[in-house]
Amino acid sequence: MNALILSSLERGLSYTSYRDLMKRLVSENSTTGLEKTKTLVNYTKLNDRRMKRLDKTIKVSEDQQKKIAEFNHPTTWLVISESWCGDAAQVLPAINKIAELNDNIDLKIVMRDENPELMDKFLTNGARSVPKIIMVDNDTGDVINTYGPRPSEATLYVKRFKAKYGKLTPEFKEDLQHWYNKDKGQNILQDVTEMLCKLEPSVCQ
Repeated sequence: MNALILSSLERGLSYTSYRDLMKRLVSENSTTGLEKTKTLVNYTKLNDRRMKRLDKTIKVSEDQQKKIAEFNHPTTWLVISESWCGDAAQVLPAINKIAELNDNIDLKIVMRDENPELMDKFLTNGARSVPKIIMVDNDTGDVINTYGPRPSEATLYVKRFKAKYGKLTPEFKEDLQHWYNKDKGQNILQDVTEMLCKLEPSVCQ
């Protein structure tokens, strides 16, 4: 496992490089992933606009900033993503805001379809769902936690809908994006700050 993660980290993009890639793909009418359908290309264009907005508007509270800054555990957060993924477009800007607040957190991003072996080690209910954040201890190379593909409240929202209707509909997916837009990344910030507190309890004392 460590060798697989290490090789993935070596290929990983910084958040800035990932955003630059998305902008280039938009200009080329293309997308990441093995499929280059018109629908996925349009999702990439939409997600580029979403991320541009979130990069400017996500607000981290003073309490969260303090807890994040006090996290003293050198880690690398390896994120499996794709440019066409609506959940990734909402989650990644918030994750990046956290990483920017602490030099002990190094953020790297790889593509799902280019890394099937890695993806298959971190499935969600048997599915290759992205984004998936793999938190790696820099000293030992061990995976100390994972996060994703959705924040806790969105996960419950999806579970309730699936339990009632069996599968997600296009209308539900649109509603989910409205939920993300209204939440403005706050559920993600809350979830991940709580994870940091569990990894290093002194952060929240």
